[in-house]
Amino acid sequence: MSDAMRALQIKIGAGSDGQFGPNTAKKIAYHYKLSPKRASHLLGQAHHESGGFKLVRENLYYSTPERIKAVWPSRFPTVESAEKYAKNPKGLAGKVYVGRMGNRDETDASNFAGKGFMMLTGRDNYRLFASKMALPEVMTDPDLVAEKYAFETAIFFFEENNLFDIADKGVNPETIQRITRRVNGGIHGIEDRENQTHKVYTWLTS
Repeated sequence: MSDAMRALQIKIGAGSDGQFGPNTAKKIAYHYKLSPKRASHLLGQAHHESGGFKLVRENLYYSTPERIKAVWPSRFPTVESAEKYAKNPKGLAGKVYVGRMGNRDETDASNFAGKGFMMLTGRDNYRLFASKMALPEVMTDPDLVAEKYAFETAIFFFEENNLFDIADKGVNPETIQRITRRVNGGIHGIEDRENQTHKVYTWLTS
């Protein structure tokens, strides 16, 4: 079950079982006025990025310094340098995010860590999201991005990166790869992204 998906379903009038299926996909496309192509690419990418619309918060809790070093090798050149950040998510957020993306201190870094189906990250990005999506309340209550506006982060990302224009070119491997490179920086998980995108497109056009 996904609380964020359940909240989205309630918003769009698609029941509230927290599961993602054809009815929810069609309601999303209708509610947000998305064409089948745009909705398929958006939902296919968001599905992959969020682990099936389940992950809405960046996990900064690591039990071992070895894992921290593996994830952020440029920040932690040795295991010893990562030791005090194991089991210390707020401290880790401060180490990796303070001084970046508008984060002024450890509290900013923790409050504005990744949230939503597309992991909105950083005070500056939250501020831009709040302005573009007309949601000023997220600046005083960033948890709303995970609890209420998780899907809006995906729409915001697609709009800011002109991905809907690419999506209009069709649901095909070339287009999915182009969008994936914008989302991921490479083509990690491309098979699942293609499968999810094609599945949603079939739902929306059948």
